[in-house]
Amino acid sequence: MKSAVVIFPASNCDRDAAVALEQMTGKKPHLIWHADSDIPDVDLIVLPGGFSYGDYLRCGAMASQSPVMRTVKERAEKGVSVLGICNGFQILTETHLLPGALMRNAGLKFVCRPVGLAVCEAQSRFTRRYSSGQTVVFPVAHGEGNYTADDDTLKALEAEGRIAFRYAEGDNPNGSAHDIAGILNEKRNVLGLMPHPERVCDALIGGTDGRAMFESLIEAIG
Repeated sequence: MKSAVVIFPASNCDRDAAVALEQMTGKKPHLIWHADSDIPDVDLIVLPGGFSYGDYLRCGAMASQSPVMRTVKERAEKGVSVLGICNGFQILTETHLLPGALMRNAGLKFVCRPVGLAVCEAQSRFTRRYSSGQTVVFPVAHGEGNYTADDDTLKALEAEGRIAFRYAEGDNPNGSAHDIAGILNEKRNVLGLMPHPERVCDALIGGTDGRAMFESLIEAIG
């Protein structure tokens, strides 16, 4: 599986994503600067966590206008897998590759801790190595992770099986509607989630619950 990680000004999880991808695939991912519009022929594009452009205006708003995002949108429309983690999820909503928005945490505080997640959709290319209803633990690190959308969008996400992960009961760190932690687009080739799977791919540094996400992609993409 060939991959690329996009780097924006103030990205701070791009190396985490790159290390996890190399560990899981045996291949170094391409590192793409946000001002470049060219992305090599890859199977997966990762938008990493961080604070792109210092979170000015709205989280992900300025990054959504970076030249590289035009190419990301084109590739996503052609079926290339796109994974947006934390700030990457925020960028995906700002570019309308995913519906809804990420608002300030309900407690108005930055949250950084492991959280329990329930796997809701185990049939996607991102989750096929998990089991439906399985509980996993990923870390979160965000101040604006409160997912919100209008009622019709929330109903559609539920009805179409596009909620990939929910926060486990009693472990919602930000007040997200319907305990949403991660969602898929209609074509199911774009996933945005606030918790960090790339940080739990090695037992020596915190756990291995994130490995199945990358194993799922490798299996689905080949």
